[in-house]
Amino acid sequence: MANANDLRKGMCIRYNSNPAIVLEIMHRTPGNLRAFVQLIIRYIGTGKSADVRYGSTDKVELVDVERKKIDYSYKDTSGYHFMDPETYETISFDESFVGGVRDYLTENQRVEVLYVEGKAASLELPSTVILTVTESPEGVRGDSANNVQKAAVLETGKGIQVPLFIKEGEKIKVNTEDGSYLGRA
Repeated sequence: MANANDLRKGMCIRYNSNPAIVLEIMHRTPGNLRAFVQLIIRYIGTGKSADVRYGSTDKVELVDVERKKIDYSYKDTSGYHFMDPETYETISFDESFVGGVRDYLTENQRVEVLYVEGKAASLELPSTVILTVTESPEGVRGDSANNVQKAAVLETGKGIQVPLFIKEGEKIKVNTEDGSYLGRA
């Protein structure tokens, strides 16, 4: 058990008997009232977010969490296969566990798996990845008065909006949180 004041972003707590990750934390001391800690948490099992408020001296149950970096190897009919770079052990996850992360996975991509109480709970990507554009139609000349964008398909099959000057075969940086174009790589 820890005080609510001791919580930090990225820690894992138990709330309503479910493990949750602390996404944001704000310490508040309003006027003549008692101080409190406002949290935004994401439940690990469901992925849903919630606002939680604790008194600054309330006790919070921490959950045992382990983070391990693994490398993506390949996908087949049985699922997605990763390799632990330290032990060379193969770890497999089914498609439902991988979820939206699959749109950014390329061979040898390093991801972080979050183990809660010894069980794999989620995969986390780096904030940006570099991907190759496989399909991108030509832009229309003279259509550049504003920040005009066109559709492009990446090597993983994900479609995103890119500026008109991006051509097939170029490597671009993509934000993994919202899937937006960040620039050339």
